Amino acid sequence: MYEELKYWYLRDHKLFRTLSFAQIKQLCIITGYKKAKKGDVIYFSSSDVPRVFLLKKGNIKIVSIDEEGNETIKDIIQKGDLFGELELDSDTNSNEYAKALTDEVAICSFLLSDFENLLLKHPNLALSYTKFVGLKMKRLKNNYANLMSKDAKTRLVSFLKDWSEREGKREGNKVFIENYLTQNDIAQIICTSRQTATILLKELEESGLMYYGRKEIIIEDISKL
Repeated sequence: MYEELKYWYLRDHKLFRTLSFAQIKQLCIITGYKKAKKGDVIYFSSSDVPRVFLLKKGNIKIVSIDEEGNETIKDIIQKGDLFGELELDSDTNSNEYAKALTDEVAICSFLLSDFENLLLKHPNLALSYTKFVGLKMKRLKNNYANLMSKDAKTRLVSFLKDWSEREGKREGNKVFIENYLTQNDIAQIICTSRQTATILLKELEESGLMYYGRKEIIIEDISKL
């Protein structure tokens, strides 16, 4: 059953659409598959066996830890996204981990060495992968620039707009977002304290711009946020 799941998970991903049926079946042999639940740690960057991961279901957060032990959410991984050793270079100096944010998470993974060999055999796949990673790194760089140049409230609003764009369901200008992040998660994403994030979210609610709930966030008018 897992082999069939792996086949359809890989076949459905835009990165592997240049491969034939036989090539994807062969790829399933070197692909790992696992499920996780909310709170489960998926991987540590310090692992002795570096991997590239493909998220097929659920949401994951990538958490970076600095030298003083402070944690910051580096990225939120969504269905279809890749994470792990994306630059094909295991950085022994990095210190981060991935944790499941939602109840049902499904992941395919490759040993870094196997994935490198796969790209060498399929130039079209290597080109698609380079573009994919380039766009991802550009987004992370833009996020970092925003953190450095904007105040906490502006960073929060920017994050909510980005989240709305990526996952929100729109009804006119009204946006509904399934909320799988705690206030502490949001604080880590925008690099502020939990107390500050709580105050800012309450201010947005009191001004009538949004509703924040444990299960759902509703932005009344995205054009006014």
